[in-house]
Amino acid sequence: MTGSTKTPRERYRQQVREEVKEKAWQQIAGSGASALSLNAIAKQMGMSGPALYRYFANRDELITELIRDAYRSLADAFIAAAADGGPARPGLAGLAHVLRRWALADPHRYFLVYGTPVPGYHAPPDVTAIASELMSVLLDACTTTPDTEPHAFEDHLAAHRAWAGSHPDAPPSALRLALTFWSRLHGVLSLELAGHFTGMDLDPALFFQAEVDALGGEPVVRP
Repeated sequence: MTGSTKTPRERYRQQVREEVKEKAWQQIAGSGASALSLNAIAKQMGMSGPALYRYFANRDELITELIRDAYRSLADAFIAAAADGGPARPGLAGLAHVLRRWALADPHRYFLVYGTPVPGYHAPPDVTAIASELMSVLLDACTTTPDTEPHAFEDHLAAHRAWAGSHPDAPPSALRLALTFWSRLHGVLSLELAGHFTGMDLDPALFFQAEVDALGGEPVVRP
């Protein structure tokens, strides 16, 4: 076997793993990630539990694969936006648009990575590494954004910046802007996707845009 060529057995294994993940997403949509059951998936697929465990050793391995796929999808979308932006890279509003479009496309995927943690589950380091790619693109945008008024929190960030490993020299103002962007926009998205704006007679897209504008970004194109 040379290059990326796979044997029939490897192709079959990959096909089964993809089908397992598809069934897992269906379970998550119906009952939540905490109720994920490999035995139930095996039954749906006409397999025995032990047979399915040859493809995923346990529930946590399956959850890790789903989370890894989700983070990879969003990271790739961010990186693609950065590439399309040319040397100037995308602004905060451009990244906000990518984030919201990604979240609305699959709310269950969004909540698996940004919702309530699955009890007893701990993500491995490589998943955290993928998530750090998102922050790296965001910090690129924040370091090209004009400085805002100094804030006391920036003094704290000057000494607590390990999370920004790919940008060791980013000014504290950029670190604060990145954290503010991430927390405020995820807050709006989480409320919207959970249906908390239902019955309030407001447009979540306009609310989201208002938050982006408040962060100093240009208007977000509505999806």
